[in-house]
Amino acid sequence: MSSFRKALKSQQKNHKERSQPVFRKHLGHLEKKKDYKLRADDYHKKQNTLAALHKKTLDKNPDEFYFKMVSSQLKDGVHVANKAKGTEEENTEEQRKVMRTQDIRYVEMKRVAEGKKIERLKSELHLLDADGKQKNGHTFYLDSKQEVADFDLASHLDTAPELVDRVYNRPTLHTLESQTIQGAVEPLVIKKLARQRKHQYKILSQRIDREKKMFVIGQKIQTRKDLHDKNKKVKVSKETVNASAVYKFEAKRKR
Repeated sequence: MSSFRKALKSQQKNHKERSQPVFRKHLGHLEKKKDYKLRADDYHKKQNTLAALHKKTLDKNPDEFYFKMVSSQLKDGVHVANKAKGTEEENTEEQRKVMRTQDIRYVEMKRVAEGKKIERLKSELHLLDADGKQKNGHTFYLDSKQEVADFDLASHLDTAPELVDRVYNRPTLHTLESQTIQGAVEPLVIKKLARQRKHQYKILSQRIDREKKMFVIGQKIQTRKDLHDKNKKVKVSKETVNASAVYKFEAKRKR
């Protein structure tokens, strides 16, 4: 029986899909049922969406109003909040992200860790020649104008003229004569050390800024927690990027 079926199947002709007749070639490809099905499904989906939007419009209350209508506008199909003139941004995107995802204990832990790193860097660098650091002054008192005219800073400090501008590691002439020079003396090595020191100062500045930001974020999170208190409160100052809002709470005696 199976051999008979195989023989019968071998005699059958392969099914060929009917194509567009020659005299209708100018109309393009002949649409098959699967093509029509896709087109019909897409058409009905769009019609259902339009019908739902039409029903939503009919059900809308014409007297409906909320303040977002006047504080936002449509740009490229997206609602964008209007920023009032003279108002400052309360939180940066980084601050909003941290406040949404982290707890105040985590923020405080990170701030303390940054503070320890800052102290360690300060102990290593001593901030002796940091950029932007206020220059120290050294005043010398002389008795006459002639002494002022003849005043030589290098001889007064008993050091080499090349070392006068240094604020650290300024040995005297006696030290230079009696002891050997320790450390780097080659110009290339000195420049390399200066670059490394400058890089360390940059890292220190970044860590100080990060520690300040974490402190502000911690204050804002704590303020939001304090607002859950049911005591009466008055807002003293608004929240800004660099400071949390300040509230004055009514004094209440605890029983």
